[in-house]
Amino acid sequence: METPPEMPSTDGHMRDIVTERYVVESKKSAAHAPLACSTQHCAFLLDGNHLCVWSSKDPSHQLLTLQGHHQLITAVVFGNQIDPLLLCSASEDYIIMWNVAECREKTLKGLTPQGTVLGSLLQTVLCLRFRLDDRVVAVCAGNKISVMDVEKQSVLVELKGHQGSVTGVAFCPWQAHTLISVSEDRSFKVWDFCVGSLIYSSSILTAYPLLNLLINEENQQLVTGSADGQLWIFSLMEGHHYHCVAHVDLRKKRETFITRRMMAEQCSLPEDHQCHYRPEVDRRGEAEATFPILNLAPCDLCLPDSQCGVFASESTKCLWIGSSTALFILNLASFELEAALHFKEFQSLSIQVAGSCAVMSEPMSAKAFCILSSMFGSKIAVLEIDLAALLSAQQYPRAGRVLSVLASSCVLPTSPLYFGIIKEKFPKLANTKRHAVKSVVEDRPLVFHTKVRSSGYASAPHMAMFSPKTNIKHNNKRSSKYKNNYKCKECSLENFLPRNLSRQVAVAQESVAVSCLQFSGDGQQLACGLGNHLLIFNASLSGAPAAFSGHDGAVSTVCWSHDKRWLLSTGRDQTLRVWSVHRTELMLLLAPDAFPKPVTSAQFYYMDTFILLSSGPEFCLLKYHIDLCRDDIRRYKPKSRYKPVFRLPMTSGADITSLSAVNDFYSHIVLTAGRDRTVEVFDLNAGCSAAVLAEVHSRPVHRICQNKGSSFVAQHSLAYNLFLTAAVGDGIRLWDLRSLRLTCMKWAQAAFCTALQDTQIQLLKWPSTQQLLSLSQPP
Repeated sequence: METPPEMPSTDGHMRDIVTERYVVESKKSAAHAPLACSTQHCAFLLDGNHLCVWSSKDPSHQLLTLQGHHQLITAVVFGNQIDPLLLCSASEDYIIMWNVAECREKTLKGLTPQGTVLGSLLQTVLCLRFRLDDRVVAVCAGNKISVMDVEKQSVLVELKGHQGSVTGVAFCPWQAHTLISVSEDRSFKVWDFCVGSLIYSSSILTAYPLLNLLINEENQQLVTGSADGQLWIFSLMEGHHYHCVAHVDLRKKRETFITRRMMAEQCSLPEDHQCHYRPEVDRRGEAEATFPILNLAPCDLCLPDSQCGVFASESTKCLWIGSSTALFILNLASFELEAALHFKEFQSLSIQVAGSCAVMSEPMSAKAFCILSSMFGSKIAVLEIDLAALLSAQQYPRAGRVLSVLASSCVLPTSPLYFGIIKEKFPKLANTKRHAVKSVVEDRPLVFHTKVRSSGYASAPHMAMFSPKTNIKHNNKRSSKYKNNYKCKECSLENFLPRNLSRQVAVAQESVAVSCLQFSGDGQQLACGLGNHLLIFNASLSGAPAAFSGHDGAVSTVCWSHDKRWLLSTGRDQTLRVWSVHRTELMLLLAPDAFPKPVTSAQFYYMDTFILLSSGPEFCLLKYHIDLCRDDIRRYKPKSRYKPVFRLPMTSGADITSLSAVNDFYSHIVLTAGRDRTVEVFDLNAGCSAAVLAEVHSRPVHRICQNKGSSFVAQHSLAYNLFLTAAVGDGIRLWDLRSLRLTCMKWAQAAFCTALQDTQIQLLKWPSTQQLLSLSQPP
């Protein structure tokens, strides 16, 4: 058979990312031809029963053709070991094992290569998979799985239990006797193939058949994909009972990936060239596409620091997803797309729609190989992908300045944070001094002061002529005034999360919901929001708490000031109140009619200089003054005042569900979350929006939590750029402000949202006092 020539790509720019290394055309349709890919070899089917092996290490070698099957080859797979490299192929007549190195040597000598026949099942084989040591191979034919010994060439056990054809199988790397399979019956099963027993059987996952599966050894997870582009990730850890960790819709992930890139491009343009991007308008003529999961393969990426996170120094575990029209790279830590390679964007490729796909990349390698078969033709192509060029092209466009929570410049005079008054300087004249003899005496009554000093009523009488100082420090010890019963213990950062119950206190005699909690900055006091009032406990939850009454509804937000003198609260009664912690009384009140819409979030900002709050689709800066003077006659007339100094709405116009800003040090960054599931970053030094994160959760964000620092521990400056977002039923996600990318995701249960409905406060022993807790109910 004549060896077809290589057909490299000719497109200059696209050639940097994808190069078509080899193209061959079969005499028969290659719509669903079996393909296999290893780190250095690609195997594909030609003319029905001819198996060809192409070497990526030395393409100058002639194409290795293996003949031995008389029927149509339906499955092919490479072994896991490099020396010797085994290749197994199956058809209805035989299951043959090939040694690639020996077959190539015989071909170079002019001999016909021969394989070892393991047996025949007389059925259509849809999947083959080697065990990690290549001594056992699993053969899936129909609805049964035959586990065969390679050396003895015999069937060890047959596993039956699926209701449909088995489409994928994999051996568990850390449990030598465990095997997992997926089937067209839309479920997966876990087997103990040594004894031939079923360990676990899942329920029906989807309406479409499951096509592929992959076992992630590092996280001990099972990844399986269906024909409609859905991915399910299950935990295989002991005791997790095959819990579903995540569910990924590939089509929605692709739309989110494109939307974020478009919005990032808009933010990188000058303001006069920006326009509001609406993906539903830009893709209204595009048919709704589905991406069947044709192949799953591991991928180790060395992401740039701007994408991977603050402390990333090693490779990131990712997943290759091969589909009919594109290749995707999914980050297994964040379950977000790192790259998407669409075949139609590369016009020089011979195959635009694939019927089958196989992809493989070496660990820590900059190259990946993909083999495709044409859905509507008979061509088979081998592609070489430059991962560095692909990731560089997929990076979000950035403006010249990188966002950071830490302020890198002084406050501009045009900034809303600039509250100083610029005084004009005039030159002093020579004769500006007023002589005493020329001064005019004004006629005034004898008693014109409100309080006469000589009467003695302006000050308290002196009862003692001398009082000794009693607060002198001795031996570097503080006086008893600063002593407290709460002791901070130094703990190692390697300690586990809190598990032991230290103290439990009932906040009320009746059933009252605990809606919010927040520690003070020094960790000595705990503010607790209840149904209609506030309580302040000491850190050990001992003693009688201080009560603050006044709200007519449940308290939704509590916030301490930086100096711990004031406490801010918002409630369902649509009021905002500032309390004096020492006096236990109300100092400032914002009535419900102060803003057109209810206040959803509020906090102190810019070292207690402002009050930052959100109302409807906009957030507002309030300059406030709290009057500490007491007037016994007008004690009920408040003298504290406030004034709005700046307002700014979200770009999308959606209502704000949560906001966050650092108050422990000067920062210009404000984070807001909207009901349209976006997070927008505002730079108040410039007084405008700096970036928009689209589709951060599947539901609206109800909480943003920043790393606001601690007075007990020094942290790396880049750590302050991390922030968390939480949504009900969608877990907690960790973001990096510098790259505006997802760093990590912890799919926790939504139980922490309902745990606050208890009528008791449970204090857990935390490893270190510098880790503070701030929880709130979803809106």
